[in-house]
Amino acid sequence: MVVCGDDGLAHRLSAELRHVYREQVTLVVPPSERVARQPVVGRARTTTLLDRFSAVVNRAAGNDDPQTTDPAADTGTWDTGAWGSRTGPAELVVEAAEATEDVLAAAGVERAAALALVYDDDETNIRAALTARRLNPRLRIVLRLYNRRLGQHIEELLDQAAALATGDTDGSGAGARHRYGFDASTTVLSDADTAAPALAATAVAGTSKVVRADGLMLRAVERAPGEDGRGAGLCTLALLSTTTTDPAGDEGSEGSGERGPQLLPDEREAAAAGGRGTVVLETVSYAGPALPPRRGGVPLGMFQSLFSRRLRWSLAGLVACVVALAVTQVVITDGHPLHATYVTLLDLFAINEPALDASPGEQVLQLLSGLMGLLLLPVLLAAVLEALGTFRTNTALRRPPRGLSGHVVLLGLGKIGTRVLTQLRELHIPVVCVEADPEARGMAVARRLRVPVILGDVTEEGVLEAAKIHRAHALLALTSEDTTNLEAALYARSLEPELRAVLRLYDDDFATAVYRTLRAAHPQALTRSRSVSHLAAPAFAGAMMGRQILGAIPVERRVLLFAAVEVAGHPQLEGRTVGEAFRAGAWRVLALDTTDPAERTADLSAPRGPGAPDGQSGLVWGLPASYVLRRQDRVVLAATRRGLAEFLGRRPGAGGRT
Repeated sequence: MVVCGDDGLAHRLSAELRHVYREQVTLVVPPSERVARQPVVGRARTTTLLDRFSAVVNRAAGNDDPQTTDPAADTGTWDTGAWGSRTGPAELVVEAAEATEDVLAAAGVERAAALALVYDDDETNIRAALTARRLNPRLRIVLRLYNRRLGQHIEELLDQAAALATGDTDGSGAGARHRYGFDASTTVLSDADTAAPALAATAVAGTSKVVRADGLMLRAVERAPGEDGRGAGLCTLALLSTTTTDPAGDEGSEGSGERGPQLLPDEREAAAAGGRGTVVLETVSYAGPALPPRRGGVPLGMFQSLFSRRLRWSLAGLVACVVALAVTQVVITDGHPLHATYVTLLDLFAINEPALDASPGEQVLQLLSGLMGLLLLPVLLAAVLEALGTFRTNTALRRPPRGLSGHVVLLGLGKIGTRVLTQLRELHIPVVCVEADPEARGMAVARRLRVPVILGDVTEEGVLEAAKIHRAHALLALTSEDTTNLEAALYARSLEPELRAVLRLYDDDFATAVYRTLRAAHPQALTRSRSVSHLAAPAFAGAMMGRQILGAIPVERRVLLFAAVEVAGHPQLEGRTVGEAFRAGAWRVLALDTTDPAERTADLSAPRGPGAPDGQSGLVWGLPASYVLRRQDRVVLAATRRGLAEFLGRRPGAGGRT
């Protein structure tokens, strides 16, 4: 396996492949002094102090298991400029500023089974992918791209290039595998898309954990100890750790032993754990794009957005007066209604001849029409000014409205923050954003969604107050700087001790130490610390192994993966019943794809066949334990990280494809 990157995701992905899948890995990173682990002034000093603090806390808690430490720290000491310096079990480090053709050749791409390009820059990943496809047309490539639409086109382009280079233009090769199976030659993923649902769900009380993949939505909800989690279509995905009710306790991880969370327990374990909370599969539904608005409602909506309510009433009153004058003109002159309306409008705009020879009634009507014309001028001027002001406001940043409460304060509108903002607005949750850079990636999205934004440094006094943090429901600190996120959370807690706080932290050990400290200091407030690379690395690793990872659900400090798997070629599934295929703590079959194998696509949520409901996929949930899995079946599997590695059946040094 070859992993190329310039931040923490590359290191964590390499550790995931080595420790979980037992793969040989070549890691291509910039020289050690140029690695962009965290672009923060004073990062080294802060990290050193907090690493010491984390180490002390871990030793005091007895969590000195090497598997619980930060995988990014597993890479050891690099030999700057050395090509081929060993830093860990089955890992070769290649130091290079960019993944050029020479660098990829030196890393062994021509002989590799899979390549992951996880640079922070999309253009760098695309350039390296095109080069790698030319060097090895049969190489499985996993790309990290933020731009979803561009990712789809690049995926199709690389698969088509692979099919042409290998002569598989009849649909039997790499491109066909991508379209009709799961041993895809090219897979495009986004760490932001993988982590955003978990971060958004953690910040909102009562919101379940969500996994979204191409329109498919899996929802899992945490249930308190003793709460009934049984019902039609529900299954227990995990048992929470025994320390969740302890204010000084820690979130469980793989090194927590029996006290930690248990993923995919069997019925006996679930029944015996009466004092533990559970994570259960609650619903499965379609989460595709929203339907376009009906055309009939567009003009009224535009009129309401352009003019205030007071101005709309003024215009309505003037129209009513004009109608009344026209009706009176018809009664007095006994003329045609159209002619009476025409004369009234001429009098209204003061362009009619004076009614010197007319009857007294017509003269009075002309005077009243002129008076109405005088009143109409300021109303028309106000309408023009309000329309211009509305257009100007739409291009400017909105301010938090008066009386706002129960909202979520989101810090940072970078890649992760933008995706989380979109998720929260899809859930109809009020949000106030805080961003220091007026040219940040998510500013345009905030304007489009009409979300209030406070421009300023969150560490400065008064910025969080302007976001009405004292009346907020939760704080989401998602900037790229650990110290900024921590400082914002501490300051917010000083203003509101019971505020729900979710921090994005780069280092997993640092996140654990922060979680313990904040939870001990504020036992009544919910605190969560999450690492984006920790949430995203399992999905990237699974894709490198040739599996379509639908998403990941965090269970405390462990991760539960959802993958699409063909039954053929897997003796753990083929010919077995659903009950026999279930392996507690490793994997569990959740759903069956009933689509004809010849019509299957990589998108599980796409409508297919007359038997599938409108807008839904051909998936059957809640399979009976007696159902026998056939060779042609395709299933959705829930698995742990190590369970998925064991299921794939890879061996150390295998080097080939599964």
